[in-house]
Amino acid sequence: MKKRWIFMAALACWALMAAHAQTNNSFGQLAQAVATKDMSMKEIFDRGGVLMYFLSALSIIGLAFVIYFIAVLRREALIPSRFVAGLTALLREGKYSEARAACHANTSAIAAVMEPALEYTVRSNGKPDSALLREVIEGEGARQATLMQNQTMYLQDIAVIAPMIGLLGTVWGMLKAFNVVATDMARAKPLELAGGVSLSLITTCAGLVVAIPAMAGYFVFRNRAGRLVAELEVVTAKLILEIERH
Repeated sequence: MKKRWIFMAALACWALMAAHAQTNNSFGQLAQAVATKDMSMKEIFDRGGVLMYFLSALSIIGLAFVIYFIAVLRREALIPSRFVAGLTALLREGKYSEARAACHANTSAIAAVMEPALEYTVRSNGKPDSALLREVIEGEGARQATLMQNQTMYLQDIAVIAPMIGLLGTVWGMLKAFNVVATDMARAKPLELAGGVSLSLITTCAGLVVAIPAMAGYFVFRNRAGRLVAELEVVTAKLILEIERH
């Protein structure tokens, strides 16, 4: 009885090893076939149809937005250290007109937030009401924060639209494939069927290739914008304290 179980176990191991070797051989042949018949990027683009042009345009627009956000969503671009130091020095000396002129000449977010506050301070002869001053600051600060965060939504829009275009290509390709069968099942050519299926798979894959990096970029720049908004609030609060001290 014991020998029988040993023999059956050995037979099972041999069968598994043979199956494993056969599977590896099959996968090797399949990989070799795919490698020998691999399509170039031009062929993939041509088989994807007209929708590939839309997906290519979305990918270029998404890349342009990424480069733009890398250049714009920086601390030195929104809250330049040298400008903040100079503005702080002017506020400590009570030179509100000069500080307002400096903010008007600067294009950063901190300058846009401080300019209305300094305008109100100058009109009140250097004695602004603290509550009204903070309301002015909060209004412009909220506008700047919304502007920074809404810019990143363009990448999210691309990440949503690209898979929908890919899905449209999927439906279009499947309709094309089934239309061949519906027209004349007896004369349906495998190459025509494969063309429709290829169109559906290529556009779906291309849509995901465009959407995934766009969504990843949206998450990255959304978090960066949130951190910059928090830093903008801290710096603005320090500048407001300099005004209130005088």
